Amino acid sequence: MKLRLFTPKAETSTDEALLAHYQASGDLQVLGVLYSRYTELVYGVCLKYFKQEETAADAVMDIFEELVQKALKHEVDKFRPWLYVLAKNHCLMRLRKAGQNFTVSFDPGLMYSLELMHPEEEDPNDREITLKRLENCIEGLADQQKDCVRMFYFEDRSYKDIAEGMNLDLSIVRSHIQNGRRNLKNCVGASPTWVPT
Repeated sequence: MKLRLFTPKAETSTDEALLAHYQASGDLQVLGVLYSRYTELVYGVCLKYFKQEETAADAVMDIFEELVQKALKHEVDKFRPWLYVLAKNHCLMRLRKAGQNFTVSFDPGLMYSLELMHPEEEDPNDREITLKRLENCIEGLADQQKDCVRMFYFEDRSYKDIAEGMNLDLSIVRSHIQNGRRNLKNCVGASPTWVPT
């Protein structure tokens, strides 16, 4: 499915240059040109999670709306992997809010075609394995630690917001996030028998 939100201009700037220009100017046309380079990639990610073309296409539009704000707030070294994570997190949060159980089927044909369109040094199979392992590791965290990590990293909430929402002291939230990050780092790099602290 060809999905175009914007008609890209004859643009030769790098992703990082376009992003920097958008962050400095807030010009949505510039962000649109940048996003149009990856709409098929984002659509592929969304289709993998939602398994329905219309829902995936709607999510592509929603992710652009999310990108408008998040691209201004975050320091982004490499746009493509950052956008991939943003799209994936958007899909996961939407499925969780809908209360759906979800499984992600790996379609080698889809991933291969996405990689041809957007080659990257990192092997997509390795990245997919790492992301699945990270999801499993998050599930293995203690409840409060897991909630704090999810709110901080996936929902982009501040320590203060989390502390108020969970009725916890700010120092406890900070500790949960720091320990959670350490536990996740250990878990992702550990053997399958790892147990969180």
